[in-house]
Amino acid sequence: MSASSFDGVGALTFDVFGTVVDWRSAIIRDGEELGRAKDIDLDWPAFADDWRALYQPAMERVRTGEIDWCMLDDLHRMNLDELLLRHGIGGLTEDETDRFNRVWHRLDPWPDVVVGLTRLKAKLILATLSNGNTALLVNMAKRAGLPWDAVLGAETAGAYKPQPRAYLRTAEMLGLAPERCMMVAAHNGDLAAAAALGFKTAFVRRPNEYGPEQTSDLEPEGVWDIVAEDFLELADKLGR
Repeated sequence: MSASSFDGVGALTFDVFGTVVDWRSAIIRDGEELGRAKDIDLDWPAFADDWRALYQPAMERVRTGEIDWCMLDDLHRMNLDELLLRHGIGGLTEDETDRFNRVWHRLDPWPDVVVGLTRLKAKLILATLSNGNTALLVNMAKRAGLPWDAVLGAETAGAYKPQPRAYLRTAEMLGLAPERCMMVAAHNGDLAAAAALGFKTAFVRRPNEYGPEQTSDLEPEGVWDIVAEDFLELADKLGR
């Protein structure tokens, strides 16, 4: 599809965890640092995977009404407390536990991201459409130099993806119809939910999100409008 086919697109809305930033490497990095400081011998890559594995189940408790709305920082802390107990890790101060929990604020972007976003920003609105809470996303952007025009998503919508309100409220806050927004994600399920609501879609491969043994989201599983290897190719295909 040619770049001219997307002339009506006014905004790109981005999944963040995995698509924009590398969560796994940061958790391993900070875990190893904590382990050295507190003499904790642990398989930190496995710990990172375990922590991420609790992400969707925790949000599902909110989606189903099992627990009241709470932001992702709080869900991450609930999950971290569970994992520390499961792995028999004690002796951390509240400050140490809180700092480790806030590793999600300190994730590094993939190498192509900042340059790619800067190119895209010249002509398009760039907004997060993430399950991350506002403070988390703002702190991450400030540290990593992510040039968002708007930080939106679950907290501003009061709904976690893939609930329709997360997508529709984001488009509404940008003053755009869904079909004038393009969802950018490395996850086929996210794109399917957005496409069902009228969003244009761009699949960007992140084959190392879950480490060298990743088996999911290696290829597009839907008829997405754009498939790109990274944000630089995405900018090329959008004529930016």
